[in-house]
Amino acid sequence: MGAKHFTDLVAWQLSHKLKVEVDAILARPAAQRDGRFCAQASDAARSAPRNLAEGFGHFSHREFARFVRIARASLQETQNHLIDARDKGVVTNEEFDRLWKLSDEALAVVTGLFKYLTAGRKGRHE
Repeated sequence: MGAKHFTDLVAWQLSHKLKVEVDAILARPAAQRDGRFCAQASDAARSAPRNLAEGFGHFSHREFARFVRIARASLQETQNHLIDARDKGVVTNEEFDRLWKLSDEALAVVTGLFKYLTAGRKGRHE
């Protein structure tokens, strides 16, 4: 049985968890000193779960896949911001490793969802 709500998607759950973790980092004073960095990193981290949710609301796999592709790109952008956060000393190497692992897991699941949606299946979230 397929997902009935976007929150049922493991891709959304992992992306959301990453967003929450990134938001916590961006609330730190060391991150807050660079408002532009915070805004860009926050937008990237929020984009993945947001696009998965919006795409789920569409009526075809093709339309959903377009939003999943955007979510995948946002996760990669978030990874770039994680590197920046490490370089700026906002996160420790241990925190970076944990967040990188989470982001890689989210990327793998989102990529799998994209492949499923683009494999020629028809219908709505089967």
